[in-house]
Formats: sequence, C-alpha cells, structure tokens
Amino acid sequence: MKTKLVIALFLLVWVVLLARIYQLTIKSNTYYETLAKQNIVKKEWILPVRGEILDRHGKPLAINEIGFKILVDPHLGSRRRRAALQKALERIVADFPDLNATKMARRYRRKDSPYRHDPIEVVRFLPYETVLPHYTELSRRPHIHIEPTTKRRYPYGSMTAHVIGYVGKANEKEMAADETVKLTRVAGKSGLERYYNRFLEGETGYRLVKVSAFNEQIETLETVPPKEENDIRLHLDMELQAYIAEMFAKEKKSGAIIVMRTDGAIVAAGSYPAYDPNDFVSGISRKEWKKIIENLNHPFTNKLIHGLYPPGSVVKPGVALALIDSRKVSPYTKFFCNGAIELGKTVKHKFRCWKSSGHGETDMIEAIRESCDVYFYKGSLLTGINRIAQELRKMGLGEKSGIDLPNEFIGVVPDKIWKMNKYGQPWYMGETLNAAIGQGYMLVTPMQIARYTALLATGKLPRPHLADYLADRKVRPTFREVLSLRERRALPLVRRAMYEVCNHPKGTAYTALHDCKIEVAGKTGTAQVIGIPQEEKKRMKEKELAYFHRSHAWLTTFAPYRKPQYVVTILIEHGGHGGSAAGPMAKRVYNWLYDHGYIE
Repeated sequence: MKTKLVIALFLLVWVVLLARIYQLTIKSNTYYETLAKQNIVKKEWILPVRGEILDRHGKPLAINEIGFKILVDPHLGSRRRRAALQKALERIVADFPDLNATKMARRYRRKDSPYRHDPIEVVRFLPYETVLPHYTELSRRPHIHIEPTTKRRYPYGSMTAHVIGYVGKANEKEMAADETVKLTRVAGKSGLERYYNRFLEGETGYRLVKVSAFNEQIETLETVPPKEENDIRLHLDMELQAYIAEMFAKEKKSGAIIVMRTDGAIVAAGSYPAYDPNDFVSGISRKEWKKIIENLNHPFTNKLIHGLYPPGSVVKPGVALALIDSRKVSPYTKFFCNGAIELGKTVKHKFRCWKSSGHGETDMIEAIRESCDVYFYKGSLLTGINRIAQELRKMGLGEKSGIDLPNEFIGVVPDKIWKMNKYGQPWYMGETLNAAIGQGYMLVTPMQIARYTALLATGKLPRPHLADYLADRKVRPTFREVLSLRERRALPLVRRAMYEVCNHPKGTAYTALHDCKIEVAGKTGTAQVIGIPQEEKKRMKEKELAYFHRSHAWLTTFAPYRKPQYVVTILIEHGGHGGSAAGPMAKRVYNWLYDHGYIE
C-alpha cells in the first residue's frame, strides 16, 4: 500500500511538472517572445509637424517657429549623481542667463524615475538664432542633449485671434481622446486651431529600433514617416482683416464685423477688442490673464459666435416675410402709426415707436425703410408670436449657423412654449410686440444675422465657412431652401425696402451709404440694453445715457443690390443708432472691396 502511494505521489509530481513545462514552452511562447522583443526592439514615435493656416493669398496666419529644446540624461537625481545634474544645469544657464536653474531642476525631478531611459526635457523651447552660437559646444557637454523642435506662432497676433484661435498644453481629457495629442501634449484650444485640431496635427509615424541592454541603438528595423499634408487655406483676406482691425482700434469701438460672400465664404471677420494668442502658447501669467478677464469690453469673448444680443430692428425684414406668409398681412397692407400703441383694459401699457410723432399710413416697404415699430406691433398682433418665431427659426435665427468654429451659441427666438418651459409662465401680448421688433427675450449672434442677411439677399440660407482648402481638398459651399412660395414671391419687395434703407432720403442708413461706390441694401437696428419706464414721457437720447446703458448698434447689408455678392454685418456695442455708428464703417468696407476687385 505504501509503495502504491509513493508511486502515485511520484506520478502526480511529474504530471504537474510536465504541465508547467508545457505552459511555459508552448502556451506562453507568444507572451515571452513579445516580452523578449520589447527588451531588444524599441518603438520610437515620430511626431508630425502641425499644419499651417494661410490666408487666401498664402500669407501665414499660424506657423511653426523653428527652435531647440534642451534635455538632460535621466537618473541624475539620486544623491550620488546630483552634482552631475547641478553641473549640467549650471552649464545651460551660463549660455542662456534668462533661464532659471531651480525651475529646470524641479521639472527634471518631476519626470525622473528608475524606469525612465529617455532624456528629460528641461527647456521646452529656445529660438533657433539664440541657440545656434552655443549649439556645438553645448551639445558636446556630458548629459546634455539639444534637439530641434517647433513652437506655434501667430504673425498677426490679435488681428486674427478669434478666428484662428490658439494652441496650448493639452489636458487629461484631450490626451485621452486623441493619441497624437497624448504624444505631442499640445491641442487646439479655440478657433480654427480647435475645430480642425485632428486635421492640423497630422498622423504620427514611428521607427522600430534594435537596442542593447544599455539602451544603445544598434539597428533601425522599420520606419513609417508621419503624414503631414495638413495645411489649411482660408477665404480670409489678411489685408482686409488688418484694415478692419485698424478701423475698430482707431475709433475705439467694441463689437464684431463679418464680411461674407453670399455663398457663406468669410472674407474677413473680427471680434473687438481682441487679445494676442501668442501669449497663450507657452502659458499666460496670472497678471496678464487677470487683465484680460477684468476688461469690461470682454476681449477674450468671441463675439462673432458667443456674443448674444437683441437683434433690434434688423429682424424686421424677416418678421415682414412671416407676416406675409401668415396671410393676415399683405405687402400692401397699411397700418396707421401715430407714435405708439396701447395695450391693456384696466392698466394701459404704452408701446412706443422710435419716432414719437409717428409715421402716418405705412405699408411694408415704408415700415422697413423708416423702421416703423407700430407697423410691426400691429402686424404681429394679427399673426401671433408662434408663427413669427417659427419663421425666424427657419431663417437661421435661434440655431447654430454651422460655421467651422467650436462651441457656437444658439441664441433665443422665444414663443409661448419656450417661455413656459423656461420660466413656467404664460406668454403676454406685450411680449409679442417686443419680439416683433427684435427686443424682449430674443437673442442672436452676429454670425446668425450675417447668414440671415445672405438669405434675404439670395433666397437661400448658406452655411458660413472660413476654410477654402483642407490640404488639396476644396470646401464646397452648402445651402438650404427654407422660404415658402409666398415668402419667395414677397422677397423682391423686402429687398427693395432694404435698398431704400440705404438709398432713399428717408432711409435710416441713407446719410452713410447713399454715396457708396456700389448700390447697397441693408437694415439698421438699435437694440435696447435697458427698458424705458412707462412713466417716462420723452425718451432720452443715446448720447445722454451712461455708456453701458446705451443701445447696441446694428447694421446688416448686402451688395450689389441687383446682383448680391457680399454681406457686411456690423455690431457696435453701446453704439446707439445703427446707421450713424456702423454706416460709415460699412461704406469703407464696400469701397475697399470695390477698389480691390472683389465686386465688379
């Protein structure tokens, strides 16, 4: 019995040993083979160069400045080798006195570990011309490595800040979502840099290298180069962009401007005041950041797509089409304007026209031309807010325009359901009157107004776009047909009314635009920032109000009138009346387009 037990135990031990040998030699072969390869073959990533952004004439708007980064061998942080680290850092500071050895040492210790074999970056970027005189001698020093690198630079600074945007150090979320960003540790933070980040960064390449036990390269086994056909050419004309920036700076105005072809191609666009994106590439100081965010004119806000404003009277041509489409009002219907209307049975609320003496009998063309509020008050009471809101949304208000910029705001086109969902309150008739003249809850962005103006000019709603070519791929314009048959039939009359705004002696933009080099059609708007109390009998003049209580000034236009090719939309914050505040600027822009051959 004991003999059998010993034999059984002997056999069991051999079975276990054989099973283990099988697992190690057969089943785990792939695992250990891979592990062995990792010990002798190293994969080195080859980072792509970020694509450049160019204007329509090839002028660089975002480029990669060539320079060098400085690295130090790992494993010098121990007590035994700390003197070698200190000596290397002191040698670097001797050649570049502006650098701080303490900060470099802190950066080194943060990245050093027993498992790290690659040199550690202690200086992220030094300009090419700064390093070149010291390159040969410094690169021969023990433990110091100098490698080429690039840094993003924006040659035109604040002139293109809100369009181009900027790149910065990537956060954890950005690195988790994009493998290339994880390697470069750089990501687009705003503007085109962010919207087209995946395209601009290119695709990473790699090199397989055989190394020794001491991490010395023996042989290159395979090289896959990065893909770098990633430049973007825009429709933007930098000469016009600079001309407009100079206008805003000279007149010290805050606001936004968009110059766009009627197919949606943006030739110039700016939000003012602006900031210098170069300050953000390497990290901005707390002092500079505080200065930007405490500026009451909000230079960091992209007012083109993030600025929300009441549209004021620029919404009236769209409201006119909505009134006509409802069949409650025809283009020839006349309403009498005596300067105001009253609502309410017991408590009377007065809704004024901007012209206290009134406009008399007024049809649609006269109402748009002279911006008669009472015409739109009375027409909206017949039509109702729901129908008006439905038509305005269809025309691109209260929705994203689709421009190739990130995080575009939607805005508000209110109706009864919107107010109930937002505030849990019913809609009042007086709110319909406010909405009909672009006041009350209604909020839009300048980009939405530019797009809506292109619809009025051509009958088609375009998608605004800045990019013309992505590498060699053309960006095609896209449109939506949104107007009903009745609206399309009435559109020539609305355009005629907008022509008279700029060319009829009674037009609200006549003074500024009647003598432009080309025929311009448009609509002015004065969007109130604060309400006018009912007890106030006479409205104060804009110049008598405190600056931040003054109305925003709108002017949106298209030209040439008979064959529309361009839209110019201007918003001047707290500028007062649209015609006087924005009209001269619009005329200068159109004359520039004419002089430079954009408009025949």
